Amino acid sequence: MSAAIRAVSALPSSTTRTLSEQKRHRHRHRRVARSSSLRAVAGDFPTPDLDKPGNANYQEAKALSAKLAGNAASVGASHEPKRVVVVGGGLAGLSCAKYLADAGHVPIVLERGDVLGGKVSAWQDKDGDWIETGLHIFFGAYPNMMNLFAELDIEDRLQWKVHKMIFAMQELPGEFTTFDFVKGIPAPLNFGLAILLNQKMLTLGEKLQTAPPLIPMLIEGQDFIDEQDELSVLDFMRKYGMPDRINDEVFISMAKALDFIDPDKLSMTVVLTAMNRFLNETDGLQMAFLDGNQPDRLCAPMVDHIKDGGGDVKLKQRVKEFVLNDDGSVKCLKMVSGEEIVADEYVSAVPVDIMKRMMPKQWSTMPFFHQIQELEGIPVINIHLWFDRKLKNVDHLCFSRSPLLSVYADMSTTCKEYYDEEKSMLELVFAPCSPIAGGNTNWIAKSNEEIVAATMKELERLFPLEIGPKSPDGVGAKLLKHAVVKTPRSVYAAIPGRNKYRPSQATPISNFTLAGDWTSQKFLGSMEGAVLAGKLAAEVVTDKAVYGAPTKGLKKIVPDVIAEARELQAKEPAGVTGESEVSFGGGCVMEDADEKELAVLDPEQMVKLEGAPAR
Repeated sequence: MSAAIRAVSALPSSTTRTLSEQKRHRHRHRRVARSSSLRAVAGDFPTPDLDKPGNANYQEAKALSAKLAGNAASVGASHEPKRVVVVGGGLAGLSCAKYLADAGHVPIVLERGDVLGGKVSAWQDKDGDWIETGLHIFFGAYPNMMNLFAELDIEDRLQWKVHKMIFAMQELPGEFTTFDFVKGIPAPLNFGLAILLNQKMLTLGEKLQTAPPLIPMLIEGQDFIDEQDELSVLDFMRKYGMPDRINDEVFISMAKALDFIDPDKLSMTVVLTAMNRFLNETDGLQMAFLDGNQPDRLCAPMVDHIKDGGGDVKLKQRVKEFVLNDDGSVKCLKMVSGEEIVADEYVSAVPVDIMKRMMPKQWSTMPFFHQIQELEGIPVINIHLWFDRKLKNVDHLCFSRSPLLSVYADMSTTCKEYYDEEKSMLELVFAPCSPIAGGNTNWIAKSNEEIVAATMKELERLFPLEIGPKSPDGVGAKLLKHAVVKTPRSVYAAIPGRNKYRPSQATPISNFTLAGDWTSQKFLGSMEGAVLAGKLAAEVVTDKAVYGAPTKGLKKIVPDVIAEARELQAKEPAGVTGESEVSFGGGCVMEDADEKELAVLDPEQMVKLEGAPAR
């Protein structure tokens, strides 16, 4: 895929319209479809056959769905349905509520904002164009997500792409290379063959050197994978004698795609977890795009399912604090409005950074809750670029292998709702964008114009035949407008040594459960991880509702956390103030008011690397 882009500095001020100059209109406008917008022209490749006996992860996910649905028959006979309040309307919260409804309970989702989805939220600008918090891809190795689509009967909304991975060639600007998965070859042979057939990225010797360190992963499985959490990707490579070019050619792309972090900062457990899925599942790496915006095409069917099951989803519901009983259990939720909401069970599906700020004083010295102080969200930036012409492209996700960019796609080609025959809209993930992720610059503190200018410059280097003065016409495509969505605290930062601090969904509090991709589950910080965490939280509540039924219990807490907790002084929750999405763990096109809120709530985000104020 290529792009034709002029440097921002070369554009007259009237030709580029930023969304900072526009007011966001979340769900206030429905897009007036262009004649070609919703045509089924973006490529659809055959849906992979995931529901087969040999796909253990899919069958495990399917069995958990069946267990929860099977509980509904016993509600009213052996136990009463529970009224469950779920705080947070992201994928974890909606997933939890969906499966609670399936189990015969009455979930009530409370979402602070006016749009659902959390880190997959999207909204429309004044022109009716959709702005997405992130570029989201669905993998065949997402068993709970794939089951969810099947259960909601919306599988046709996934646009599967040809089974391959596409990489931009750093040393050959404008060219690409691929890992092609041959149909009919089972895992793990298809993965190995895809790598062997590629002649541009690694030599045969380098490929052979890569294999031995991965053998323990295949033999020992998750135990070996978890043991590598103390090592960064680069530490692991050096320990096992892997050549440096493996990092340059493969791991940089993987690390930034998986967690927006460079390999020297990313836990090797993350990479091994992904590779283990892809090596063991024939269709694990096949990718799909949603055929339109996430709120309408994914979240809305979940809401309908919840409501049809007797639950509810409420927007603009700001929780101020958890009010506790003397024994530490939750008495009620106190809302900013002053209302008190009472339920049988309470589930928090908010991001980890928000949970830390809402932590009740009585819980703050408990080892279980103290451990989450070791977790924090990673910053990420998602960029949308609209051009005056159709660019050369491929109908797929592309790995840029760029120092500044992670993955990108021309959404005007890959997505039916965004399809446009005449103009391109690129969506790009800008990572790493902060020191914690391995970057040298705190891009969150930069202006949107500076970020777009840096992106343009990088794309000009990657695609010189279409970008800027080296393009055939000497000009290149004009950038019509852009949107820079900053999420200062996105998925939890999977830096080495963090996995042991991720808590179980079950907690020491009798009527309180955790959800969110940052809680302990095997799919890490991802859409699949969020759906699974919500599902596991629903299982905890459902198991507790059955008299005498055991839950899976609490995850073991490391001794150091227990020792530290003994010395702690209980403290009042910091609370969450402000009105901006970024104050609540979300993303937005930041304007002055958003930056001021962020500077108060999370000061380090608005400070340059050298310590001077950003602006």
